[in-house]
Amino acid sequence: MKIPKTNAARLLDKAGIDYDLIPYTVDEEHLDAVHVAAQLNEDIRQVFKTLVLRGDRTGVFVCVIPGDRELDLKAAAKASGNKSAAMLHVRELLQTTGYIRGGCSPIGMKRTFPAFIDATCREFDRLYISAGIRGLQIRIAPEALIRFARLTVVPLTVG
Repeated sequence: MKIPKTNAARLLDKAGIDYDLIPYTVDEEHLDAVHVAAQLNEDIRQVFKTLVLRGDRTGVFVCVIPGDRELDLKAAAKASGNKSAAMLHVRELLQTTGYIRGGCSPIGMKRTFPAFIDATCREFDRLYISAGIRGLQIRIAPEALIRFARLTVVPLTVG
């Protein structure tokens, strides 16, 4: 099976960053990270999901959190310089980022938005993030992702 090169993968190639593309079987009924982790046979805490939010002061920003955790909206708002924040509506996602639900990557969005990653990312040698399409993940070292995507490391989750 030929694995497609996504925009996110091409950007990593251009920057000379080491990563792997890992395909998985898509289930349209279960686009969540729990399903992805099960398909990859990997620890759900290493499979990160990319969430896009809108703050009341700064506008759109991105949070990347472990697949088994819930985003703490207050922590996300504070980290991004907002008083409050809410998830971007799914119908705005493609137009805003260039990505669809279940295939949103913190790498290669249409525009560069302020972006944050949960501090638990440093607990692992490798993380999984969406490659920008459903059915394909990028396996990458957390520090490489943090540097390349200019992510700010902060606690972002409940629990």
